Amino acid sequence: MRELYRAPEPDVLAALLPDAMLDAPTRKAVLVRAGGLLADLRAAAVDGWVNRFLQQYRLNTEEGIALLSLAEAFLRVPDADTADALIRDKLGMANWAEHSGQSDSALVNSATWGLVITRALVKEGEGGGVLGRLVARAGEPFVRTAVGAAMRVMAQLFVMGRNIAEALERMEAKENRGFNASFDMLGEAARTAEDAERYFAAYGHAVAAVGKAGNRAAHSVSVKLSALHPRYETARAGACVPALTDMLRTLARAAAAANVGLTVDAEESERLVMSLEIIAGVADDPALRGWDGLGMAVQAYGKRAAAVVDWAAETARQSGRRMTVRLVKGAYWDSEIKRTQEAGLSDYPLFTRKAATDVSYLACARRMLAADSLFPAFASHNALTVATILQWAGGRRDFEFQRLHGMGAGLYERLVAEEGYACRLYAPVGGHRDLLAYLVRRLLENGANSSFVHQLADRSLSDAELLADPAAKIAGVGGARHPAIPLPADLFPGRRNSAGLDLAEADTLAATVAAVRAAGPVHAVPLTRGVVAGQGRLVVNPARPEETVGSVVEADAALVARAVEAAARAAPGWDATPVEARARMLEAWGDAIEADRDGLLALLVKEAGKTLGDAVADLREAVDFCRYYAVRARLDFAEVALPGPTGEANSLRLAGRGVYAAIAPWNFPLAIFVGQVAAALVAGNAVLAKPAPQTPLVAFRAVQLAHEAGVPADVLHFLPGGGEVGGRIVADARVAGVVFTGSTATARTIARALLADDARPLVPLIAETGGINAMIVDSTALPEQVVADVVTSAFRSAGQRCSALRLLCVQAEVSEGIIAMLKGAMDLLRVGDPADPATDVGPVIDAAAAAKLNAYRERMRGRWLHSLAVPEVGHFVAPTLIGIDAVDALDAEWFGPLLHVCAWRAGELEALVTRLNAKGYGLTMGLHSRIAGVADRVRAAAKVGNLYVNRSMIGAVVGAQPFGGEGLSGTGPKAGGPHYLPRFAVERTVSVDTTSAGGNASLLSIED
Repeated sequence: MRELYRAPEPDVLAALLPDAMLDAPTRKAVLVRAGGLLADLRAAAVDGWVNRFLQQYRLNTEEGIALLSLAEAFLRVPDADTADALIRDKLGMANWAEHSGQSDSALVNSATWGLVITRALVKEGEGGGVLGRLVARAGEPFVRTAVGAAMRVMAQLFVMGRNIAEALERMEAKENRGFNASFDMLGEAARTAEDAERYFAAYGHAVAAVGKAGNRAAHSVSVKLSALHPRYETARAGACVPALTDMLRTLARAAAAANVGLTVDAEESERLVMSLEIIAGVADDPALRGWDGLGMAVQAYGKRAAAVVDWAAETARQSGRRMTVRLVKGAYWDSEIKRTQEAGLSDYPLFTRKAATDVSYLACARRMLAADSLFPAFASHNALTVATILQWAGGRRDFEFQRLHGMGAGLYERLVAEEGYACRLYAPVGGHRDLLAYLVRRLLENGANSSFVHQLADRSLSDAELLADPAAKIAGVGGARHPAIPLPADLFPGRRNSAGLDLAEADTLAATVAAVRAAGPVHAVPLTRGVVAGQGRLVVNPARPEETVGSVVEADAALVARAVEAAARAAPGWDATPVEARARMLEAWGDAIEADRDGLLALLVKEAGKTLGDAVADLREAVDFCRYYAVRARLDFAEVALPGPTGEANSLRLAGRGVYAAIAPWNFPLAIFVGQVAAALVAGNAVLAKPAPQTPLVAFRAVQLAHEAGVPADVLHFLPGGGEVGGRIVADARVAGVVFTGSTATARTIARALLADDARPLVPLIAETGGINAMIVDSTALPEQVVADVVTSAFRSAGQRCSALRLLCVQAEVSEGIIAMLKGAMDLLRVGDPADPATDVGPVIDAAAAAKLNAYRERMRGRWLHSLAVPEVGHFVAPTLIGIDAVDALDAEWFGPLLHVCAWRAGELEALVTRLNAKGYGLTMGLHSRIAGVADRVRAAAKVGNLYVNRSMIGAVVGAQPFGGEGLSGTGPKAGGPHYLPRFAVERTVSVDTTSAGGNASLLSIED
C-alpha cells in the first residue's frame, strides 16, 4: 500500500481503469437507468431546493462566497456590533437583486427577496433617508434577527437535530420514511483533552440512545478519530494509536451490546495508516466476535483507496465478520492539495481530476461487490455512479446507498420505496454553532464546479454531458494529472521548488530520526587561504549541554585581515563572471544542500536545537533562496536598453559592489546564512560570511558545499566568531556592504561603525531585526483555527523566530473561551529533546538566552495565565501565557516561548492598530477575522512588513511571501522578494552618441 501513497497518477489509474470501464451493452443499460434517476432528481423540485440554491448562488460568484462566509461565521458572533459589521460586509458587497425571481423554487426566491430587502436596509442605514433613520433606531436589530433566523433555517436543513433525541425523532418524519441514518456527532478535530473527552461522551451517549430506540430502524453512529484524540498524528502514534484503539473498542463493545452499527470516518491521508491499525485492533477484539456492526469509510479520491478496500476485506475475513465499508468520494481534497504543495512533497496522495476519482470509486465499488466479507455502502449523489452500481449488482439487495442529509433528495426515494433498495442518511447531530465547519465543507464539495450536484443545477449542461463516462475521459488523457495542478516541485515559475520530507509518513519519519541520531561531531576551521590560526571552541547541544556537537576554530584579527585582502583581490574577477555562470553555481549550491539533507538536519537539530519539522523548513528555505536568487539574477542583471533621442544608445546594468559582509543569526543558521550569502554572491560580490557564534557548524558545512558547487574559495570566506570578529569585518574600509539579521541594538552598532570613518564611502546596510509581533482576533474568528495558529506562531521553534507571535490581542467578548482553549492546547505540547519526533518545543539556543528569558518570566509570575513544565537539564524555557492589561504594557521583544495576551473591545480596532504602530516595530502582524472590511482596514493602517490574515504568522515562503520589516524591525528590502538583489549592486548607465562616426545612419535610412 505504501508504494501507492504518492505514486504517479497515470500509474495508479492504469491499474484501476479495467475495473471501471463498461462494455457497450452495459454502458447503454447504465445510461437508461441514469436517465431515469436524473428525471427523479429534477422532479424533486421542493425537496431538492439545494440544487436550485447552488444554481443561483454558485461558489464562484460574489453572492455565493458572501453566503458561505456569512453561514460560516454569523452564528458564533456574540456581540451585536460585530454581527452587524459582518452582515454589512457580506450582504452589502453583492448584487442580490439580480437573483430575485430567477429560480423555480419558492424557497430560493423567498430567501433571495429576504437578502434583497436586507441589503436595502443595510445600504439605507448607511445612506440616510426615512428608512435609514428607521434602521438607525430599530433596523440593525431587525436585520440581525432576520439574518440569524435565516442562518438557523439553513442549518436545520443540513443538521438532523440539535441532540440525538431530536435527531431520532426527526428520522420518524414522513420525508425520512424508509431511510436509516448514520448519526454523526458534529465537531471538528479535538484541540484539547477536554474536547476529546466531550466527544467521546457524545459518541457513547449517541450509541446508547440509538440502541434504546429499539429496532424501529437500523440506525448507526459514525465516529471521527481526530475528535477522540487531540494529537492524532504520526509523531505521536506511540501514544495516540493505543489510546484511540482503547476508546474505539469501548464504543464498539457498547454498540455491539446495543445492536448498533459503528462506522469510523475517513480523514486526511496522513492518518490512514494509523486508522487502519486502530480498526484492526478493534476487529481483533474477542469480545466482538460475531458482531457485523463494525464499519469504516474509504475515500475514493485517495490513490490507496482500492488497496484499502482489499485490506478491509482481508481484515474482515480474518476476524470472522462482515465489515461495512462506506465508499465516499472524499472530503479533504483541497486541503490535501495545499498541504502537499506547501510541504514540497514528491506527489499528491490523491487524484487531481474529478473523473479520476470517479474511476477510482467505480473500481472500488466493483471490488466491494465481489468481496463476501464486506457489506458495501455506496455514498453518492451522482446518478451515473448509482446507475452503474445498480447494473453491476443485478438483483442483489445486500448492500446500501448513502447520501448526505439535506442533499441528493429525489435520487433514492423511488429506489427505496418501490424497488426495495436500502439507503442511509449521513445525519449530523449537534448545535447549529457546531454545524459551521461541516456546512462549509459540504457546500464547498457539492458547490464545486466539478461536483455532480453543481452540474445538475447548471441548465446549460445536457444529459449527455452530465452522464459522460469518467473512464473514457481518463483513458483519453492517459491518466495524466490535471494540468492546472502542478506537482509541488513545479509550483514556482522558472525554478524547482525545494523538496520536503513527509514526516507524517511513519517510515520516512523513522529514517530521518535514525539519520539525525547517527550523525557524529563536526570539526570546523576557517575556510580561507593562508595559515589557520585562532582559538578553538567546543560547540554543545542546547538540549543536552553535556553532548559535544563539534569544535570550531574562530577567526582572529590576522585571519580576518587575510580574508578581506583575498576577497578584495577576487571581487573584480567574480563580478566579471557572467551572471548566468554565477546563477548556475547558486543552483548547484542549492542542489548540494538538498543532497546533504541528512547531515545538515542533524546539525540543525543538535547545534541549533531545532525540532525535525523546523530543521526541514530551515533547509528547504536555504535551497529556495539559492534557486530564487538565481532566477532573479538572470532578470535583474540583464542589461536594459533605455529610451532616448535618435542618434543615442542608452543602457543600464547592475554590477557588484565589491566585498560584502554577511552576518547571520543563530535562529535560522542555514536559511538566513545561505540567503544572505547567495544574494551577495550572485550579485557579483566577494563575501565575508560570519555566522552566529552559537551555530558555526551549520554555516561551515554550507560553505563547504558552496565551494564544492563551484564558488571559488577566494570569493567566499568563512569567518566564525563572536562580536569581535564581526566588528573587525565591518570596520574594514574595503567592505562595501553589510547584510545583517539580528537584534536592533547590534544593527545600530553596525550602522555607527560604517559611518565612523569620514573618508570611507557610504556603505549600504541591509538589516532585518526583531519585533513585538501582534495577532488581532475578533469575534468572527473560528476559535479552533485561532488556537492552532497561535500555538504554531508563538511556540514553534521555541518562539525563536523574528516573526514569532509575542502579543495576542483578543476581542473581549470571546477572549475567555479562546484563552481556555489555548490553555488546553498548550497542555498538549511536549517540551524536550528536539531529536525526538514527538517533541513540539525544543530548547532555546544557549544558557545565556535561557537565563534572560527565565528571569523575565519569573518577574511576571503574578501575571501567568498558564505555564508548562520543562526538563531540568538543558536550556529550556517553559511556554508561558502572560496576561497584560494593555498593549502598552509590553515594550520589549522577548525572544522565546513567552506569549502575552490582552483584550480589546468592539469598536477599538483602529485605536488598537495605532497603539501597535506606536511601538515603532514593524515586522509581522496577524489578523483573524471573517470580515473582509476589517482585513482591509488593518491592511491600510498597520505599519508592518508582513501581514498574515486567518493563518499562522510564521513560515514565510521564498518568492511567495518576501520577508522583512520596517521601523525598528529593519531597513528592507525584503529577503526572498523581487527587490532584494539590487541592494547588493551598483547601477551603471552608459550613453553612446551613435552619430559620432559621421551622421545618424538609422535616421537617414528611414524610407519615405
